[in-house]
Amino acid sequence: MMNKLNLASLTLVLSISSLSTLGADLKSGIYELNRGQFKAAMAEFQPLLEEGYAPAQYQVAMMYKNGWGMRKNLQKSYQLLTLAADQNYPDAQFELALMYTEGEPVEKNAKKAFELTKKAADKGLASAQFNLGVMYAEGTGTYRDNTKAVREYEKAARQNYALAQFNLALMHFEGKGTERSLFQSYIWNTIASRNGYKPAESSRVLDERKLGVEQIKKGREEADSLYRNLLAQAEIRAKNSQ
Repeated sequence: MMNKLNLASLTLVLSISSLSTLGADLKSGIYELNRGQFKAAMAEFQPLLEEGYAPAQYQVAMMYKNGWGMRKNLQKSYQLLTLAADQNYPDAQFELALMYTEGEPVEKNAKKAFELTKKAADKGLASAQFNLGVMYAEGTGTYRDNTKAVREYEKAARQNYALAQFNLALMHFEGKGTERSLFQSYIWNTIASRNGYKPAESSRVLDERKLGVEQIKKGREEADSLYRNLLAQAEIRAKNSQ
């Protein structure tokens, strides 16, 4: 991770009503999972697994990965994530990419991790967009491209992803992949700091020391406006996902 210290076709066609039923059962399972009622959650997920429903495959994979209500089993988690990722489910693609990055329970494969991360990022998953930015910045599993790194960081930053906001600020500060701008660095560090990312607060203070009074005032105003907009957009996304 960068930081300022270093810088086909389907064999089964589901009707709209079936999808609605599957979605309702999935929500029930997630509700039980969030309450820590793992047995009840699994009872909701099991019929969905038998249907090959990717979101349920992902949820159960995470149960196996974390040992929620069952013995931790990374191999079973990997198998379920693969099934869901093959159906282009972005959360599963992202988690599978992490396994290839970490080399557990599979052999490390940076290229495979990059490919899966990019698929998830292209579907709008902020955490994947951030990781993709890091991969481009560091040349991991792909060629080094700071311009593409900035592009991915900004996509995630505009979904209010604090780590991406911090890294985007750093790219502006150093002029990597974008024009050097202490002002833009200050804005994004201010927003990341408001999201609770402590290293961004330290960087914000450093930026502020190099800016004039009017620049600081304007930067705070722009950060305030952008932050309110990001929160409003996040609220809309949350409502749409319900």
